[in-house]
Amino acid sequence: MTAADDYINRVLDHLPSGTPLRAQIAMELRGHIAERLESGQQVADVLRQLGDPTTLAESYLSAVPLVSASFLQRGLAKLIDVIVVVATVLVGIGLPAFLVARNQQQWWPFLLSFGLLIVILAASFGFGLYTIVAEHWLGFTVGKRALGLRVVRESGAPIGLGQSIVRQLPMFLQVYWIDVLFALFTDKSQRAFELLSKTRVVTETRAT
Repeated sequence: MTAADDYINRVLDHLPSGTPLRAQIAMELRGHIAERLESGQQVADVLRQLGDPTTLAESYLSAVPLVSASFLQRGLAKLIDVIVVVATVLVGIGLPAFLVARNQQQWWPFLLSFGLLIVILAASFGFGLYTIVAEHWLGFTVGKRALGLRVVRESGAPIGLGQSIVRQLPMFLQVYWIDVLFALFTDKSQRAFELLSKTRVVTETRAT
């Protein structure tokens, strides 16, 4: 990998994955770099002129306004995610636990109640963990993907792990519904902890 390729990849790392913007910017940067190299400039000088990869990526993103997801879109996406997580837990934990409990006639009521408690706890914890990992690594969950939504920084860049964790703190702190209500009254439909983490949920289709 050349220094130019490494520089371009560093710029792309600060752009949302899977969007046409990435391919367009990569092509544009390669063209700029090739043009300057042909004029006799050194690679190091060309990259220095282009500036810091993060700053350059954010300058590209700032030229494309972000469109906030509606409250309804976010609610439907969350419902899909809940169904996905609960179904996964029921199949992976609930069904085996039920089969084991059914064969223990004497302890059936106790084991069934204990199994249900485990399923509820696993679904609650699993939902938070799943959301944190998916939004950090992919920028979306299954529900958000289905609705054409993406989680980004306020600049439009992918979110970091710390930001992804902060976004989900209301779920673990049992203040989720209070946090959600903020999305009804903020300019960019952000929850309270989205304001704190400087993140947003936007549509894949951006304004032009």
